[in-house]
Amino acid sequence: MDMLWSGWGDPAKAAPLPEEVVGLLRDLLGVRPADAPPTALAAVEPRASRLTGEARAALEAAVGEAHVRGDDETRVRHTRGKSTPDLLRIRAGEVGDAPDAVVLPADHDEVLAVLAACTEHRVAVVPFGGGTSVVGGLAPQGHDAFVALDLRRMNRLVALDEVSRTATLQPGLRGPEVEALLAERGYTLGHFPQSFEWATVGGFAAARSSGQASAGFGRFDDMVTALQVATPRGTLDLGRAPRSAAGPDLRQLVLGSEGAFGVITSVTVRIHPTAATKVYEGWRFPSFAQGQAALRTLAQDGPMPTVLRLSDETETMIGLAKPDAIGGSLPSDAGCLAIVGYEGTADEVAHRKARVHTALGAAGGEPLGEDPGTGWAHGRYNAPYLRDALLDAGAFAETLETAAFWSDIPALYDAVRTALTQSLTDAGTPPLVMCHVSHVYPAGASLYFTVVSAQGKDPVAHWAPAKRAANDAILAAGGTISHHHGVGTDHRDWYAREIGPLGVEVLHAVKDRLDPAGILNPGILLPPPAR
Repeated sequence: MDMLWSGWGDPAKAAPLPEEVVGLLRDLLGVRPADAPPTALAAVEPRASRLTGEARAALEAAVGEAHVRGDDETRVRHTRGKSTPDLLRIRAGEVGDAPDAVVLPADHDEVLAVLAACTEHRVAVVPFGGGTSVVGGLAPQGHDAFVALDLRRMNRLVALDEVSRTATLQPGLRGPEVEALLAERGYTLGHFPQSFEWATVGGFAAARSSGQASAGFGRFDDMVTALQVATPRGTLDLGRAPRSAAGPDLRQLVLGSEGAFGVITSVTVRIHPTAATKVYEGWRFPSFAQGQAALRTLAQDGPMPTVLRLSDETETMIGLAKPDAIGGSLPSDAGCLAIVGYEGTADEVAHRKARVHTALGAAGGEPLGEDPGTGWAHGRYNAPYLRDALLDAGAFAETLETAAFWSDIPALYDAVRTALTQSLTDAGTPPLVMCHVSHVYPAGASLYFTVVSAQGKDPVAHWAPAKRAANDAILAAGGTISHHHGVGTDHRDWYAREIGPLGVEVLHAVKDRLDPAGILNPGILLPPPAR
């Protein structure tokens, strides 16, 4: 099944906002219904393909004629990603940057052949997994023609090593497919980002994805033990041991590279026995600061649960921590809701839960039982559908995230909230800004912000200065420009500021060596080189 072309996920799961929520948006933020419904797919026409006959023939020779698709619907479905500006533009029928064709290779050798053909004919290549990028990662710049390299046919579990507890996966496997294949053998990957239902293994690696159970299983880049990468210059086979002192780790150069250095064609990852017991529960803290202190205690001194996240006062009050109950009956003094989850054997869960209860109780937390945790687990993939419903109702809804050391988190939180609130209020659409801590480490944590406002007359232009202000605030307050969404085009210039001119030069040198013609996802991750 393909994802909804103009929104998120399975069209059958989309649902309108409850009337009480629509009323809340109207009264609180001045939201009014959109002027016109989204454009119908049949009415959307991309520009004429710019592929030459010679280039198309070379691509067909690489993967077969049936696997080079140029019909309007396929091209539209591979246009941009799923950020709110992406969706607003495509809902308006703006598909001038649709790919000129969609190419579907079957294996590593066919990817190499596609890259060779595109290098010869100067056609840019955008690797396409689930299409879930929210940072402009699928919108190349500075090219004449480009193809989307859809990896869905590369969807096999290649090998499972039960002795080493690793699995080798092809990049086109979606999250649920990975879990189903591993479950047949009694294992799990344990990687459950909000995009889990649609994102792919290759995308997880290329964007350094982080799942909602990162406290227990780690980030995706922590899971990777080996990679195979196709580049215009040939093949990189990286990782022959779990750890090595043989020079810099080139796996880390590919992880997070967002298709700019090569196309990931297989990933070997650590796996875990499937948990016999899973328990999720809620805790209440009087303030966001007290909740953060409690999470820091667990991250630094243990024990760590499998899932650990904390909503601020606004997110808790609105109910966004439980998307299925948005706008529910939480009191205005609900404090801050933390979700804590445990997975393992029954004895492991019971032992860890008892120790966590002691630590959180000593930190001022109040246990709320399993209902809040079960509600979160049930609805944890529904927030993107909620965003679509908000857009339908005339609201603007977007997210952004960052991370910093614990000592910088309070100032970072205040700076981003202030930047978003001031910028959008100045534009005449005062926002509701919510936040949660989604991933924790001994040295720091991530902050994930959700912004809701009225759309204004031109919502894409209306958001751009607010996004710039938030990006500036993140760097000024000591945060990283992205914890797990990636760089894309949205964060590219701030990423360059974060790593500095010499860092940018180093990465350009890598790209020049691996991709001399500059065909791989141009304009993504790195600004154009200085001439």
